[in-house]
Amino acid sequence: MTIALLGAGVMGEIILAGLLRSGISPDKVVATDRRPARVDEIKQRYGVRVIENLEAVAGADTVLLVVKPQDITAVLDEIRPALAGDALVVSLVAGVETEVIEQHLEHGTPVVRVMPNTPAAVGEGMAAISAGSHAGQDHLDRVTAILASVGKVVTVPERYQNAVTAISGSGPAYLMFVVEAMIDAGVLLGLPRDISTQLVVQTMLGSAKLLSETGQHPTVLRENVTSPGGTTAAALRALEDHRVKAAFITAMEAARDRGQYLADQARAQH
Repeated sequence: MTIALLGAGVMGEIILAGLLRSGISPDKVVATDRRPARVDEIKQRYGVRVIENLEAVAGADTVLLVVKPQDITAVLDEIRPALAGDALVVSLVAGVETEVIEQHLEHGTPVVRVMPNTPAAVGEGMAAISAGSHAGQDHLDRVTAILASVGKVVTVPERYQNAVTAISGSGPAYLMFVVEAMIDAGVLLGLPRDISTQLVVQTMLGSAKLLSETGQHPTVLRENVTSPGGTTAAALRALEDHRVKAAFITAMEAARDRGQYLADQARAQH
C-alpha cells in the first residue's frame, strides 16, 4: 500500500509518525506541505519524500487529506486528474461531509471521513470513521488499519459525526480544562504547583485506566470512592449545586451545533 499524506501539520505529522512506528516503510509514504521550512523538517525527521500534491497522489492507493477546511475544494480540484481510478480518499478535514468531497472527485471515488483527536500523538487516540456513498467495508478496514497505529477506531454512520466531534474530537480540551481547575484548586489549598500537577495528572490517568480495564460503569466507580457523609460526598454535592453535569451537556450540545453549522456552510459553498 502506498499512502499520500496531503498536509503535514500537527495531525498530519501524528498520523505519519504512527504509520512509521507501525512498521510501514518510509518509501511507501509520501507527504506534502506548502511551507518550505516544514517540508525540510518532515524530510529530516522521518526520511519520507515530501513532494507536490499531484506527484504525491499519482499511483497512491490511499490519499489522506489533512488540510484546512477552507483549502479542501482547491486541493480536491487539483488532485482529481491525478488520482488513480481505485484510489481511496480519506478525509480528516473537520466539518466537511463526504458528499461535498465526492462532488469534486470522479464519480465512484470511495471516500471515508475521519474524526481523530490529539491523544493520537501518544498512541492513545480515538477516531470515528464513516463511509461515503461509494466506500465499502474493505475501505473502512483499510482506514481502520491505518488509524490503529495511533489509537482506537470505531465506525459510525456519518450522521453521528457532529456528535463524535463534540465528544471525542473536542473532548481532550474539556478534560484539560478540568485538569487545569483541579491543579489550581490544589495550589489554592496550599500545595506546591508541581505536586498538585503530579497528583491531578496521575489521578486522571489512573481513573481512565480503571474505567478501561475494569469495564465497570462510571457510576459504580464513583460510588466506590464516595463514603456516606465523607469528603467526596461533600465535593460532589458542591458540583451538583453548581450544575456541572448540566454544564457539560450544554457545552457538548453547543459543540455539536457548531459542527452542524460548519458542515452546512461547507455544503452551501460547494
